Amino acid sequence: MPQPTSRPRRRARASCAAAAVLVLAACSPTFNWREVPVAEAGLVALLPCKADRATRAQPLGAESVQVDMAGCEAGGATFAIAHATATDAAQAESWLRAWQLATREQLQGAATTEAPATVPRAAATPAPLRLDAPATPTGQPLQVLWFAQTETRSTPPGAVSLYQAMVLGRPSSDEAAKTFFEGLRLP
Repeated sequence: MPQPTSRPRRRARASCAAAAVLVLAACSPTFNWREVPVAEAGLVALLPCKADRATRAQPLGAESVQVDMAGCEAGGATFAIAHATATDAAQAESWLRAWQLATREQLQGAATTEAPATVPRAAATPAPLRLDAPATPTGQPLQVLWFAQTETRSTPPGAVSLYQAMVLGRPSSDEAAKTFFEGLRLP
């Protein structure tokens, strides 16, 4: 005749089952962070999922500029980084201002805050800038960071890489946007 199971044993089994569920959940995280090289400029971005890549023409002022992009969706938000190469500092400054203006225009008067930003090894001019919009016209929050780096091994000499990093939406983890922005590494 089988022995009746005691309450402590049932509790132990239930605790073991709960621990097994937690371990299995940890094996399939929402945010599976990985290092992703951006273009050939040397920037490495930390993205929370496998990156999709695209190239498109971006109007920056009077010019149409080829922009390389890498991004993905995870945890209820889109994480993306875009890259363009200007021939010199003056063009970089002009393009970055146009990029920022285009973003502000897309926000159609939504409340925003802008502040100088710090990105290790980024150029001082054009200066890194952070824009936060708690709600875009679609109702989603937006965080954008623009920065640049003068290329040391470029042709032509003095070329400047421009970057726009953004998080659109409210990630399910409070730390996800911070991890993304702090994970941007310039060579």
